[in-house]
Amino acid sequence: MFDNTCKFLAELYSPDFATWLLGEPITLTKLSPTELSIEPIRADSLILLQSDEIVLHIEFQTDPDANMPFRMADYYLRIYRRFPKKQIHQVVIYLDKTTSDKVYQTTFTTETLRHEFSVIRLWEQPSEIFLNTPGLLPFAVLSATKNQASTLQQVANSVDKISEKRTQSNISAAAAILAGLVLDKEVIGRLLRKDIMRESVIYQSIKTEGSDEKARQIALNLLAEGMTIDAIARITGLSVEVVQQLQHETTNEQE
Repeated sequence: MFDNTCKFLAELYSPDFATWLLGEPITLTKLSPTELSIEPIRADSLILLQSDEIVLHIEFQTDPDANMPFRMADYYLRIYRRFPKKQIHQVVIYLDKTTSDKVYQTTFTTETLRHEFSVIRLWEQPSEIFLNTPGLLPFAVLSATKNQASTLQQVANSVDKISEKRTQSNISAAAAILAGLVLDKEVIGRLLRKDIMRESVIYQSIKTEGSDEKARQIALNLLAEGMTIDAIARITGLSVEVVQQLQHETTNEQE
């Protein structure tokens, strides 16, 4: 849920993310991971955005991932194969504070290969970075603040000043979801208006994601029973490609 919320924000407010991560307010369009795939790949925590000259690859992580360096190198090569003339910028954004040294890994190395990528740990970032930019407001509560409830109140005040209703509802819903990493529901509910949140694209999309997650779990159970991919797709409503990806992931985990 947290990763998907971040992906929606990056897609909806790409100029804000480009200003933060690239230094200029470029409008970026979403690039489907399937365009890079030689085989099914995990795509639940990443988003790829592109312009005519740049591909921005962002990985949102709630928990540390020991395989992250390899994944970033793997994606870099896939992106380069597809867009050899574009600049490629890769960044891993860790959402939840941790003491794990894995969140400090910025390179993948073998005897003959070295690949570097950027890492941002939100809890080390100044709150002002996010409080001054509408599309980044939901991240403020996860930043280097001494009082998370007070920061969320600042976010709520800024949201109230947004004139465009759809943007207001999207930012409010995303802020509520991400605040769930560090604050109680009671505090979040007191500071952010639920009526605004329910109107948002993000809120509706997260509900849909929840339904999809249930369908995926059913598909995994049916795969374990040996049912055919076509039959599982018909029963769950998932595409054949999605069921094939689930089968591939399950096989990898068992190896």
